[in-house]
Amino acid sequence: MSERSAPPGGLALIQALVNTLDIETGGDALDTAEGRAPFGLTEGEAGAARELRESLRATLLAHAGHPAHRAVTPLGELLARAPLVVTVDPADGSAALAPVDAGSLLSRVAAAVAEAVVAGTWHRLKACEADTCHWAYYDRSPAGRGRWCSMQVCGARAKMRRYRERSA
Repeated sequence: MSERSAPPGGLALIQALVNTLDIETGGDALDTAEGRAPFGLTEGEAGAARELRESLRATLLAHAGHPAHRAVTPLGELLARAPLVVTVDPADGSAALAPVDAGSLLSRVAAAVAEAVVAGTWHRLKACEADTCHWAYYDRSPAGRGRWCSMQVCGARAKMRRYRERSA
């Protein structure tokens, strides 16, 4: 849906996962082997990935100031199942958080969230306000107050709807 540029760092993984479901059409990329492949998921892991996806979507809606679209497992509960460890590069002494199980989608998401929190970018990843969309996007607006994944589509629809309501 969005024409916006990709988010920084590991947030691209989270955005891609959230955007595997097209709410407007009901199409779910996790239903197919091709849709699961970018995440390294098997068919048996798709259910857990969907649970994670919807918890992430609820969090991204909260980042944008919108209520959750439905009841979901809190993201913190899911991420608690994916411990991270501090790694230190012996060459330069730099430290980072890394997942204990680097092959797990949940662990990779946990590491991406930790990276984004440290970088100060976590709250810029949001979900579109439009009820038929909720697409994940990275808000690059100066004030951080973006509301839609696309001003040309979802933003224009919302503004036109408000205009028609005022004119009626």
